[in-house]
Amino acid sequence: MSSLFTLLPDAVVTSSADSKALILGQLADMFAEVYNLDREKVLARINEREEMGSTGFGRRVAIPHARMSALGRPVAVVMRLDNPVDFESADGVPVDLVFGLLSPENAGATHLHALAAISRMMRDERMHAALIEAPGPEALYSLLSNVIDRDAA
Repeated sequence: MSSLFTLLPDAVVTSSADSKALILGQLADMFAEVYNLDREKVLARINEREEMGSTGFGRRVAIPHARMSALGRPVAVVMRLDNPVDFESADGVPVDLVFGLLSPENAGATHLHALAAISRMMRDERMHAALIEAPGPEALYSLLSNVIDRDAA
């Protein structure tokens, strides 16, 4: 789909998770199910990164991310939360959109470019509003794939 990362339709969900720990656990579940990764390794890597500092990006978005040796290219999952959750973001605002990103261990610039693409997309207030108002995961995926495809062109 994107030259920067893969986002599959099954990797986009809505969630009633009500804590940062539950969100990170659900992200690990999704990466395991959708991309056939080891759930415990994914959760350990995401938690290691989170311990260095919150991946709460600000503007009601979190981007938990990590690197894993088992990957050939970056992969993503997206969760829209039913209710905003405190993610210890720098701006102190609870998050309602969570983008998980895993990249290969040696994907230095590629990982940074994928993070930058996600952050650019989330700085667009209209896009954020559209994602929050989308009726369900299929509509969320459609919105995201349109932007990702457009930005990759």
